[in-house]
Amino acid sequence: MSDTELDQKRAQDAMEAGQEAPVEKKNHKKYRRDKPWDTDDIDKWKITSFSREDNPHPFTEESSFATLFPKYREAYLREMWPGVTRALDAHGIACELDLIEGSMTVRTTRKTFDPYIILKARDLIKLLSRSVPFEQAAKILEDDQASDIIKIGNIVRNKERFVKRRQRLIGPNGNTLKAIELLTNCYVLVQGNTVSVMGDHKGLKLVRRIVLDCMNNVHPIYHIKELMIKRELARDPTLKEQNWDRFLPKFRKHNVQTKKPKASKKKDGPKKERALFAPPQQPRKVDLQLESGEFFLKPAEKAARAAQAKADAEADKRKAKNDERAKDFVAPAEATGDDARKELKRKRDDDERAAKADEKNRIAELKNKFLANKSDLKAIAAGGSGSAAAPPAPAAAEPKASSSEPKKKKARKSKS
Repeated sequence: MSDTELDQKRAQDAMEAGQEAPVEKKNHKKYRRDKPWDTDDIDKWKITSFSREDNPHPFTEESSFATLFPKYREAYLREMWPGVTRALDAHGIACELDLIEGSMTVRTTRKTFDPYIILKARDLIKLLSRSVPFEQAAKILEDDQASDIIKIGNIVRNKERFVKRRQRLIGPNGNTLKAIELLTNCYVLVQGNTVSVMGDHKGLKLVRRIVLDCMNNVHPIYHIKELMIKRELARDPTLKEQNWDRFLPKFRKHNVQTKKPKASKKKDGPKKERALFAPPQQPRKVDLQLESGEFFLKPAEKAARAAQAKADAEADKRKAKNDERAKDFVAPAEATGDDARKELKRKRDDDERAAKADEKNRIAELKNKFLANKSDLKAIAAGGSGSAAAPPAPAAAEPKASSSEPKKKKARKSKS
């Protein structure tokens, strides 16, 4: 008899005797052993450095990662790639920039000694492809830095709503994003459909929750207020071991629907009198078919009649369209007989009146021009006479010269 059967028999005998069966407690620590090296003074969250002395031998296999980058990052990456090469070469990682395919590749070499550095290099090229500056992205190679790329493009379907919530995450002049960085000790960059984050693991978890809640229509200010309260509570040593739920604000989403004003059913004008009896029942489709005899037709005849009706409707529509087009080519009606003579006489009279009016305007214009020229001539003449009377001396000398000329002529005649 096995041990299990013996235990079952003992439990049955105890029940028959009116006694409760003994309950055996399971020993969960049966296979645990003492760990003398595991003491309370050890900080399990401390990140220890990894040097070449810890792994002097090269790797047996090569590991590589590749990522694509957008076209607008090509010029920046080409300029910064020598610095990327130097930063990765210090850890024994080889990198390659392919501008034809638009990709970046990192791989281990014989000089690589840290097995985790290839994952850090993978995060580096991911951050570079998401528009993170090289000076900031190079910090990911440090042991106490981690990164997270949060995808937000597929959370909200409406494009306008997506842009509005993404801008809400950034805030006016980037104030909201700066507050998140200060409270979480992380670097946050919003670019396109992703949010790139760098920092410790605790901060990355907080930032991811803030970003996803913001895209789900929860404003970041609620999380910022909660983080500020937690920071103040952490400074009090008496509250270190207590629950902080009573200090944290509890925000509930109240979806209050606004009541729309009911449209007034009252209409202006006299009220319609309600009929005492219900309106007569309208005939059914089958009744109409029975009256016209269509109900007794065969399916082929029904199809032929429907096709004929459709063709007739198309012909009528085509004819109406052609008539509408032909209106542009119809000659206007011409006047004949007395009407034509009256129209011709009216047109001739209008032309004569217009010619007389033009001639009258031309004569008036010439008259005004002549009068203007005449007044100018008078002004010039008056100005010339005044200038001649001004110098009196030369005018008095001229008559003397003229009186001496005849005397000279008389003297010549007397000599001869």
